[in-house]
Amino acid sequence: MTEPVVIVGGGPVGATLALTLQHKGIAVTMLEARAEGAAYQDQRALALSYGSRTILEKLGVWEKLERQATAINTIHISQRGSFGRSLLKAQDHDLPALGYVLSYGVLARALDEALAEFTGVTIIAEAEATHIDPGLEKAAVAFNHQGQSHLLNSSLLVLADGGRSLGDIAGIQRETKMYGHDALVTKVKCELPHHNIAYERFTPMGPVALLPNGEDFSLVWTGKQAEVAKVMALEDADFLSQLHQHFGDRVGHFLSVGKRLTFPLKLSQLNPVTAPHLVVIGNAAQTMHPVAGQGFNVGLRDACELAQLIAATEPISWGQDAMMRAYQRSRKTDTQRGLMFTDFLVNLFSNDLVGVSGLRGMSLGMLHLLKPVKSRLVRKMSFGSRG
Repeated sequence: MTEPVVIVGGGPVGATLALTLQHKGIAVTMLEARAEGAAYQDQRALALSYGSRTILEKLGVWEKLERQATAINTIHISQRGSFGRSLLKAQDHDLPALGYVLSYGVLARALDEALAEFTGVTIIAEAEATHIDPGLEKAAVAFNHQGQSHLLNSSLLVLADGGRSLGDIAGIQRETKMYGHDALVTKVKCELPHHNIAYERFTPMGPVALLPNGEDFSLVWTGKQAEVAKVMALEDADFLSQLHQHFGDRVGHFLSVGKRLTFPLKLSQLNPVTAPHLVVIGNAAQTMHPVAGQGFNVGLRDACELAQLIAATEPISWGQDAMMRAYQRSRKTDTQRGLMFTDFLVNLFSNDLVGVSGLRGMSLGMLHLLKPVKSRLVRKMSFGSRG
């Protein structure tokens, strides 16, 4: 069976691509490994840039999300043990917000409801991809569904499932750098209101971030795997006490903590991100450290730009070499800068070398004073390389 465009992965990146193509009148078949609606209870916090909001606005989805999203109006950046700090404020850059915090499940539901309004998309739930094979004429994906094996051929196969289905694909190599660090994520209630301020605090253990989420904060606490494992094993009261010692007094005492999860941190990218009649986007193509909250937003820009390229290309040329090279050119600068920026921050701030700490603190103080530098940083964080 042959379909013109097949998307493997129905999460927010794959669904955004499908919805954008529906707005352009292009038929799509989407394979999703999870059951229908299974993602709606996922409470993981996503940090959306203002640029990602504009993408969702154009798709008519943001109006359904805005009341459930928490705006980030200020980002407070500091270093433990240093007086240096910097503030980024939305009002200083003529933006309604620097970003937003939203649960994965809320976004997944809104995108699925928007897709349900179109007839040009076929969604096959509980379809687990088992093999992907690019080819000179078509790409093929083998998948299991309802206990049976199936095969779809496509002029353009898009892999957007976070890399779960990515085995050995001819012509594509994955380059991975393991940091030896884990991230602990959870939700915490604090003594003081957040006032829509997000905190990024750099410590010798690793960066720790507090993101306003509803009335509370989402916490991302990073560090060496052994150190995070010790924190993970603490009883709630001891965990909250240690978090207060680690973070400081800016939000008062930490009162309660939700379910804690950990995952390993790495920098990973495919080279290249295309093969004949195959494109890889989102976390399947590049995985970034969460220190700057860029990974998900880069994935949405992948989806948006790929959709524009598909619409601008004659269907007979979908997946051919000229189109694949055009996509690589369009995304190379954005993804490389995102990877380099997050890696630079991790390498610069996740150590306690003699003499370096003072220099970092002074750099944060300088950033606070240099308005043109702050403006450029905010543009790049909001819109990527085109900001």
